[in-house]
Amino acid sequence: MKPNDVPTDMQSLFELQRAAFARQPHSQWPERRDRLQRLRRLVSENEGEIERTIDADFGGRPAIETQIAEIYPALSEINGALRSGERWMRPERVWVSKWFLPARAEIQPRPLGVVGVIVPWNYPLYLAIGPMVGALVAGNRVLVKMSEYTPSFSAFFKRLIEKYFAPEEAAVMTGDAIVAQAFSELPFDHLLFTGSTVVGRRVMAAAAANLTPVTLELGGKSPTVIAPDYPVQRAATRILAGKLLNAGQTCVAPDYVLMPRAMLKPFVREARAQARKMYPAGLGNRDFCAIVNERHYTRLTGYLEQAKEAGVRIETLFEGRARDNAAHRLAPALLIDPPAALDLMREEIFGPLLPLVPYDRIEDAVERINAAPKPLALYWFDDDSERTQWALHNLQAGGVCVNETLMHVAQEELPFGGVGPSGMGHYHGRHGFETFSKMTPVFLQSRLNGMGLFMPPYGSTVRRMLELMKRF
Repeated sequence: MKPNDVPTDMQSLFELQRAAFARQPHSQWPERRDRLQRLRRLVSENEGEIERTIDADFGGRPAIETQIAEIYPALSEINGALRSGERWMRPERVWVSKWFLPARAEIQPRPLGVVGVIVPWNYPLYLAIGPMVGALVAGNRVLVKMSEYTPSFSAFFKRLIEKYFAPEEAAVMTGDAIVAQAFSELPFDHLLFTGSTVVGRRVMAAAAANLTPVTLELGGKSPTVIAPDYPVQRAATRILAGKLLNAGQTCVAPDYVLMPRAMLKPFVREARAQARKMYPAGLGNRDFCAIVNERHYTRLTGYLEQAKEAGVRIETLFEGRARDNAAHRLAPALLIDPPAALDLMREEIFGPLLPLVPYDRIEDAVERINAAPKPLALYWFDDDSERTQWALHNLQAGGVCVNETLMHVAQEELPFGGVGPSGMGHYHGRHGFETFSKMTPVFLQSRLNGMGLFMPPYGSTVRRMLELMKRF
């Protein structure tokens, strides 16, 4: 298939949805509620098979992690939209300048049309459902491209969507990178992509040909900073919890940790104790996720080999084996002060490897973060509220957690998105509704109004009125 060729079924589904939207561009709340309720049933009635198919794709992903990181947040997102969607749809009255009274103004949310969603492999359920919720509650049709790296779940999810939705409401495409390229070239009314910055550039370039607006949820190297007097054990516990979920295969996972030089040794000790407490059987623990495929496993082990060749001290956190090549299982490891030129210090790690970078002054840590591309997430561990506010004032990231990791993503009222190279746009909750709506400004003129005073021929009255208006 040539890059510009659109598969026939993809094109026909897109045209079907566009025609359906043209026939009914302003769906009412009962219809939107029904679609959300069917999406909720799709998840809740198939939890076991969702867990099994994702586990099969990863070659070992614990069902409880799928519950924690995919099924629960997917249902939470749907329930939030069901709870608040009708209110989000209402026009919002806004202030009118006194010179234009008694006219009125309001913002009317309108559906965009057909929304495209490109889903990554690391959280294939949640990162499909989350954008779908925003698109459906806003009254759109939605076409989803699933990842080829999770073939079992992608095929299963396609069957589920076909069971619970008519194709003109929602549909799923599967296929490789060429299919994804053709998908991104469709003239969607909005396109949301979650994935790497490298692929995000290609998606944005393809969408630009149609002037399709895009939301890009990308990655990057999300830093963690531990303040000088923050308790080491508390920091290690929360950082390991965020890093080892899904074996680090999370776009907002802590990518590296900046800490006082004197903290390195105690942090290694506490991190090792925490990892062994969480996973007492090491690589044999079924609560520890495998690496999704051979390609990514080889990439991660390559990072380790390169670091060893550079003389980096590597602290493996599990007892026993550090690798299981056949099962793509890799023990978490700390890399102590690796050189900036190493691949794992330049690329998003997306695995259970955690560089520890010492600093002598906390200002040095902030300067280092600001010298790098803006990250998707920032984690700041500090009990000093004044210093924390200083850091938040001087740093920029897509989202921030203070004394925690990952949890900002789980908050329905917080927008989720990146900044600069880590993405653009945002969604979740009302923010998703607004992303997938045209928030239409409407000015409603009164029968009695003063606009006639400002029409040609312009005389002294207009000039006096303008002078008066400029003073107030």
